[in-house]
Amino acid sequence: MSQHIGLITRDTIALVLAGGKGSRLKHLTEERAKPGLPFGGNFKIIDFTLSNCMNSGIRRIDVLTQYKSAELICHVQKAWGHMPWELGEYVNIVPAQQQIGDLWYRGTADAVYQNLRQIRRQHCKYILILGGDHIYKMDYSRMLRHHAKKNADITIASIPVNSETASAFGVLNVDQTMRVTDFVEKPKHPPEIPGIPGKSLVSMGVYIFNFEILEKLLLEDASLVASKHDFGYSIIPKSISEQKVYSYIFDDDGCADVQAYWKDVGTIDQYFRANLDLVQLEPELNLYDKHWPIYSFQEQLPGAKFIFDQDECRGHAVDSVVTAGCIISGASIKNSLLSTCVTVERHSMLDHCVILPNVTIGKHCQLYNVLVVEDCCIPDNFIIGFDYEVDKLYYEISEGGVILVTQAMIDNFLKIEPGG
Repeated sequence: MSQHIGLITRDTIALVLAGGKGSRLKHLTEERAKPGLPFGGNFKIIDFTLSNCMNSGIRRIDVLTQYKSAELICHVQKAWGHMPWELGEYVNIVPAQQQIGDLWYRGTADAVYQNLRQIRRQHCKYILILGGDHIYKMDYSRMLRHHAKKNADITIASIPVNSETASAFGVLNVDQTMRVTDFVEKPKHPPEIPGIPGKSLVSMGVYIFNFEILEKLLLEDASLVASKHDFGYSIIPKSISEQKVYSYIFDDDGCADVQAYWKDVGTIDQYFRANLDLVQLEPELNLYDKHWPIYSFQEQLPGAKFIFDQDECRGHAVDSVVTAGCIISGASIKNSLLSTCVTVERHSMLDHCVILPNVTIGKHCQLYNVLVVEDCCIPDNFIIGFDYEVDKLYYEISEGGVILVTQAMIDNFLKIEPGG
């Protein structure tokens, strides 16, 4: 390929679609957009997409926001506002602005369409469309190289998954050259990969468009009243018969330096499991990888502190991640992830728990399989996760049995059971 990969990345603008509600996460996204959710102790979900851009050499990035974006915008400003604009490098926040009449973004494609004027001014050849709500490590420069090599108009990043779970995604059919022959968004009966029974090829929501093609497709779609104005439902299916659309299968591709990892965290169970995977001996997601660091805004916090060394009151954590600012005060932590500034008091026990930032857990508490939302204060003697019939009266329990706890739920419990 004659074009050097450095030139390709410089000719690329990344558009991060970060305006989704994430409604399947229920209480976790009632007051914020899904990309602003904490993950892994001291990161936000969007940090993974933005770090992928940085590590891939893509330094012109627009983050498109809409739904309850205040927390997300604040984080992006603090974590990513240092980019040198004078060198043509930036992470730019683009809130929904009703650019067309009184309309907010009506879908993923419409979000890009409403910002076409700004994109034109940036003079790019390729547009990289990204979601801001997945946990993954991906070298986009390799996908761009594949796109250029195929002389494609559109390239869709895809990954094989079990067919029984593929209904939550857009599903592709491809020929032997990896050209896409069909694309169906969230089908009830996902087609299998030819020759690989039980597996389907699903879209990761990562697309590369040649800018001229994208502009043409968006202008056409905007004039269609019945369109959903969405890449998965509208733009991609229509383009298959008219444009050269190829699939890029996301895997290690023989590159030892970059770990190929992708997880959808769209439900409470998925979010919980992805966090707890980090406490495993050899987690799928390696956050200690110096070749592919995940960047974020890091508060200036003291190291985690473990106090008391008595037989029945010893602060310790086993097979766990305990983040800066935590105090384990004579408590036992097992198989759990504690985010920043969590305090667990004496004689309490946590097992298989994910605790989000700024939570205080009192004395003699026992929590199992629990996800605690930020800023909660769990009083002394609380027991959660050991009696399903009781827990379901007060807390949100996922299909997989994860117990979600918020401050409002704790307050409601205390009203009904004043003595705890």
